[in-house]
Amino acid sequence: MSLTAGSRPDGTRPPTVVEETTAAVATAVAKERAPRRAARAGRVPFRVRLRRDRALILMTLPVIVLLLLFNYVPLLGNVVAFQDYDPYISSNGVTAIFHSPWVGVEQFSRMLDDPLFWSAAKNTIVLFVLQLVLFFPIPIALALLINSVVRPRVRAVAQAIMYLPHFFSWVLVVTVFQQVFGGAGIIAQTLENHGWSGFDLMTNASLFKYLVTAQAVWKDAGWGIIVFLAALAAVSTDLYEAAAMDGAGRWRRMWHVTLPALRPVIALLLVLRVGDALSVGFEQFLLQRDAVGAGASEVLDTYVWNMGIQNGDFSYAAAVGLVKGAIGVCLVLGANKFAHLLGEQGVYQK
Repeated sequence: MSLTAGSRPDGTRPPTVVEETTAAVATAVAKERAPRRAARAGRVPFRVRLRRDRALILMTLPVIVLLLLFNYVPLLGNVVAFQDYDPYISSNGVTAIFHSPWVGVEQFSRMLDDPLFWSAAKNTIVLFVLQLVLFFPIPIALALLINSVVRPRVRAVAQAIMYLPHFFSWVLVVTVFQQVFGGAGIIAQTLENHGWSGFDLMTNASLFKYLVTAQAVWKDAGWGIIVFLAALAAVSTDLYEAAAMDGAGRWRRMWHVTLPALRPVIALLLVLRVGDALSVGFEQFLLQRDAVGAGASEVLDTYVWNMGIQNGDFSYAAAVGLVKGAIGVCLVLGANKFAHLLGEQGVYQK
């Protein structure tokens, strides 16, 4: 039997390039679909999972209902930002939404032309940057300091003392600072007894941003310590022992073992803090507004309160709040993307 050109010894024709390519693609597709088919084959039906997890679903149902009622349903009220809303145009405030005239983006144009809005936005950004630089690193430093204490009892006492102000209301925090740094406080009275006078930090408008930052540190630094200490507790002691055997001192162990272990938590809290950049506080500033004036204490939260509640301009306040929320979402997404570029998970994975 004679062989034709290009044929094999057994007489079969070798596959062409197109056939080989098609076979390779089909094999790759089959390999890609195989895990999906296996996952579908081992997937538990929805009815079975519903019956299996009914206790957990019933436990979380009240939380879901509260979340919907107080967090998502009120979002529908943002429609008044595009209206000239009048709550007295109807029998109740809800039906008044359907009878109020539409004005489009007029409220947003008014916001951009309002110098008081830009003053509040400037104060908000300045306070956010200041608190990010001065407040955010302090819980990390205190957590590292407490973690270096050998005796567990001393660590527990120090941690409890630092965490206690977190449970104080802002009224109590401002009162404590008033009794210490106010015109009739302990420091002012002590200086007056020694021939000095005129000390009143609570009414100093130029130092107000540092005052509120100090109040936030004293009140909430303990909460951050708890978070970072929990992250440090997950670090294996074998890493510290291995670093010590390699000749690493205390500072090198902290730099090469402790801080890398805190990086995911730091990235997560930083993303959340950046997303909350325009919400530097409400009650804290409202309580001290009369002492330093609106020029130093007016932030976006108090500005929305004054325009919406005190002045009754609900549509304009809703427009400012809507812009504030939209910017916050963009900041969260941008900060989370930056965390991904640094190799961290952030709020959610890629």
